[in-house]
Amino acid sequence: MSGPILVGVMPGQRPVVVEQAAQVAAAAGLPLVCAFADVTVYPVDGSAGGPAAPIDPDGVDDDAPWIPEELKTAIASQLAGRGVAWSIVRLAGEPAQALARQAKDIGASMLVVGTREHTLSAAFKDLTAGSVARQLFHRQDLPVLVIPVNPRVPDDDDD
Repeated sequence: MSGPILVGVMPGQRPVVVEQAAQVAAAAGLPLVCAFADVTVYPVDGSAGGPAAPIDPDGVDDDAPWIPEELKTAIASQLAGRGVAWSIVRLAGEPAQALARQAKDIGASMLVVGTREHTLSAAFKDLTAGSVARQLFHRQDLPVLVIPVNPRVPDDDDD
């Protein structure tokens, strides 16, 4: 492994995803790139971090930050004192495609993503669009580490 570890991040995400990605990056001596995929914009030239245009130009808020402040603050506090070099980037478009493009562009050694929460809306999204993790591990030629954010294991499970 020689390229950075790329981790998909989003506001409200469970800390375990970034923490595990940071642990892998630190153990390998590699930098960590946190990638926020903004689904409200699309890549104009097809590149992950290149120019982007809003899907709804009438709903554009020119004062809105490119990366939500609460996300940057949460990641900074999670990674403080971990001894890993990190950065955060904003990607445009559908998360699995944007992460795949970014991984290729930066020569990532590994992709890290979290699973969805166990909610009705998450189940509906899985049915209609599929999960980001599933799309990535079926279509990537580099390792994809999927972090379970709240695994449901029955109490009587003996396996």
